[in-house]
Amino acid sequence: MTRISLLGSTGSIGTQALDVARATPGEFEIVALAAGSNVELLAQQVLEWKPQMAVLFDSTKWPIFQDLVGSTTTQLAVGMDGLLEAAALPDADLVLGAMLGAAGLQPTLAAIEAGKDVAIANKETLVAGGEVVMRAAREHGVRLWPVDSEHCALAQCLLGEDTRAVRTLTITASGGPFWEKSREEIAAAKPEDALKHPTWTMGRKITIDSATLANKGLEMIEAHHLFGVPMDNIDIVVHRQSIVHSFVTFSDGSVKAQLGQPDMKLPIQWGLARGKRGSRVAPELPLAQMGTLTFEAPDDGRFPSVALAREAMRRGGVAPCVFNAANEVAVEAFLNGSTHFYGITDCIASTLERLTDSTRRGDSLRLEDVLEADSWARQTACSLLNVI
Repeated sequence: MTRISLLGSTGSIGTQALDVARATPGEFEIVALAAGSNVELLAQQVLEWKPQMAVLFDSTKWPIFQDLVGSTTTQLAVGMDGLLEAAALPDADLVLGAMLGAAGLQPTLAAIEAGKDVAIANKETLVAGGEVVMRAAREHGVRLWPVDSEHCALAQCLLGEDTRAVRTLTITASGGPFWEKSREEIAAAKPEDALKHPTWTMGRKITIDSATLANKGLEMIEAHHLFGVPMDNIDIVVHRQSIVHSFVTFSDGSVKAQLGQPDMKLPIQWGLARGKRGSRVAPELPLAQMGTLTFEAPDDGRFPSVALAREAMRRGGVAPCVFNAANEVAVEAFLNGSTHFYGITDCIASTLERLTDSTRRGDSLRLEDVLEADSWARQTACSLLNVI
């Protein structure tokens, strides 16, 4: 049985991870739960799973959480200190990192430094601090198991292969709700329009990222760090049916792809089991009923996020961190009605323009540099958007 510390238990990935645990009794034990601010759901989870430890990140809701949980043998903790403790919990075999945004960086590092393997569902962690995280993983001899459907697919395609023979990693994109729309129609989109994803059920932030294709920019950077493939050898292709989750082209021209239903329980189970096949937790894929599968090149004119991500990665240093932080701020502003749809990518571009090139790179990049850049980018983005 694998003992899991689940960071981000009330989000889309976290709740589906608990669904996987319910569907596969005896395979996983939940020893820690951590959430941001959803005290009601976290309290329900504590009462159901009775973990050793439960953490609420939002200290303003701490009294409510304590009242909801009541008398319990579970150790209750709050804030970043609590997250770091849960990440390094001695009895945990694996940490599932599903915290939203760059907030997952420090707990992920804490887990790695404690010698824990990490099932990583938080792409922003590797975008913001990929060089720091991967260096720490090498130093402590731990594995990162990708839970994003695209990176899980790439990892499966690369099993047993010589990575030196890889020519291209291709990440598929659904295209989001606006792929058939004109730039003018997209510019007028409201949050409720952008939240109508055609194939996936996800959280609000990642659904907006899918609408802008910023998620694909983030995933390219994540793939670069996870698999050590140069950014120039990582491509995006729009695949509306969301059946092929990614594929790898090798030096001899052959291509391996991973197919499956657009259901996050599949990559979650693979990550939690650290690459082992388990019992079925999602519907099988009826290939004979799939019909035509289509693939199209991305459109940088209507969806400039991918090109901005490539530029951030070309600059290196903390530029990818700045890309991510500005995107997080701008997505929240769009959801709150403080900016228009293209205000998201305009904010990212303007924030990157204000970043000087005097940044540390490679082995000299430190966690402190990443955190400082993240704070600067958020302040800059808020100023550009006139939001607090």
